[in-house]
Amino acid sequence: MGQLWMFYLIGLKLIILQVSVRSEAVDPTQGFAPVPLHNSNFKVQKPYDVAVNKRYSFVNGVHKLRVYSTDKPLSPDSHTLPRTEIRVTGHDYTSGVWQFEGYGYVPSGTSGVSIMQVFGARPPSASTLQLRVYDSSLTYYRSPVLLHNMHNRWFRLNVIHDTDASIVKVYIGRVLKFKGSARGHASHYF
Repeated sequence: MGQLWMFYLIGLKLIILQVSVRSEAVDPTQGFAPVPLHNSNFKVQKPYDVAVNKRYSFVNGVHKLRVYSTDKPLSPDSHTLPRTEIRVTGHDYTSGVWQFEGYGYVPSGTSGVSIMQVFGARPPSASTLQLRVYDSSLTYYRSPVLLHNMHNRWFRLNVIHDTDASIVKVYIGRVLKFKGSARGHASHYF
């Protein structure tokens, strides 16, 4: 069997926030109103030839996602790499300021994986933001490195996407680690 990559996400803490008042406070959630998520908002995407319960579980409030380097893509006609991911449905957006918050855990040995993305961008890009893990470092796409030594510890992640200003911000543990340009207007989702 191929190399196993895993990512854990505390489900009870996973929220999407839509802004009501803009604020540059230390707490990135200040000024945002929570948007509740339910099981119906989580669409698990996994290799087409494997049952969901072989790659995903939700136990005691924690989503566990597994993918092997030898896994097949999402569909037989797909040209993507192997993946197991949760697509948040019911909260797609084209304007405003939106925020993703979650607590994650990246087990030792996990490398070359995307752990969070804001999908939707101006072509040729497919995503506005991707946070990836390479050799125990969390990166914005491939560079810059946002945090070293990600393996075997929990972390709080907040991603703010201001569509009107075309800006994305990444906070880890309430500390701003990245601020940069988004990749154009489109319909977006987490």
